[in-house]
Amino acid sequence: MTDLASATLFGLPLPEIWFGLVFFILGMFLFLDGFDFGIGILFATRNDDHEKETLFAAIGPFWDGNEVWLVVFGGALFAAFPEVYANLFSRYYLLMFAILAALGLRGLSPEMYEEREDDQWRRYWGWAFVVGSALTPFLLGMFAINWLTGVPGIVSIPGVLGGLAVVALTIADGAAFLGLKTRGSLRDDASAYGIRAVVAYLGLVALTLVAIYVTTPALQSALLSLPVTALVLLSAALVAGYLVATRRGEYLAAFASTAGLVFGLVTVIAVTMFPVVDRATGLTVTEGIVSTLPLNIMTIMMALLLPIVLSYFGVLYSVFSGPIEAEETYG
Repeated sequence: MTDLASATLFGLPLPEIWFGLVFFILGMFLFLDGFDFGIGILFATRNDDHEKETLFAAIGPFWDGNEVWLVVFGGALFAAFPEVYANLFSRYYLLMFAILAALGLRGLSPEMYEEREDDQWRRYWGWAFVVGSALTPFLLGMFAINWLTGVPGIVSIPGVLGGLAVVALTIADGAAFLGLKTRGSLRDDASAYGIRAVVAYLGLVALTLVAIYVTTPALQSALLSLPVTALVLLSAALVAGYLVATRRGEYLAAFASTAGLVFGLVTVIAVTMFPVVDRATGLTVTEGIVSTLPLNIMTIMMALLLPIVLSYFGVLYSVFSGPIEAEETYG
């Protein structure tokens, strides 16, 4: 125990590793639950009851498991950077409650939708599903940009633009996933929406970065740095790849492109923020990390548990791979 308390494991830069791990977990949530949000938004474009059931069936085996990554993100942030966690949740507590309410609405709506055959009932809960699916990524995008810029309030121009960018990205993510899970006109329509959404995403990201550059002078040098520039160019290439793959019907490649876009966005935020982990207070990664002993213990536990969690998701997605069959329903 003395060794664990006196130095980090193997001399590794554990504060920086945990900083990167927190954002990796956030990226996993935005990518995996992102297609759930996107499909929920695309639900608004469907009038046929069978197509609506198909959309529910497409996310049925996955959405509650995908939300685990948000819980893990909050837990990792609290465990590794408790002061940052406290600052963020006190500064943006109304935004946090709004995110939880939107998530709750998104999760409750399909269950309530299936309870009755009444048209008015289903119309109400169908729109509740759409609203919850759209609000959650929008508010999460606002939270991420507010965290990056350190603004004291909830609403800011960069935050709103960032929220819209995340919504557009989830639509592209959901459309690509539907390309893997559906056939015929439903897949074609989803692909058309995905193409428009991914182009809108690229434009909104550009506007978000410009807005951050104008409103937050402290981040200007970071935004013009080589890593951020390279990531922006990579995102443009991934958007082009998404467009080509979708038009060729190569939906797995399109889905992989959205994964690159999600992790590219999260990496841009992390790189721009580093080495500060809470801009509003000026707290750095090394100042905000927990003491050496708990940090080492958490690292050992994470090294053991993370591969198990990733393996579980690998099995889950392999078991429920392939297009939705006609007889499949939600739940």
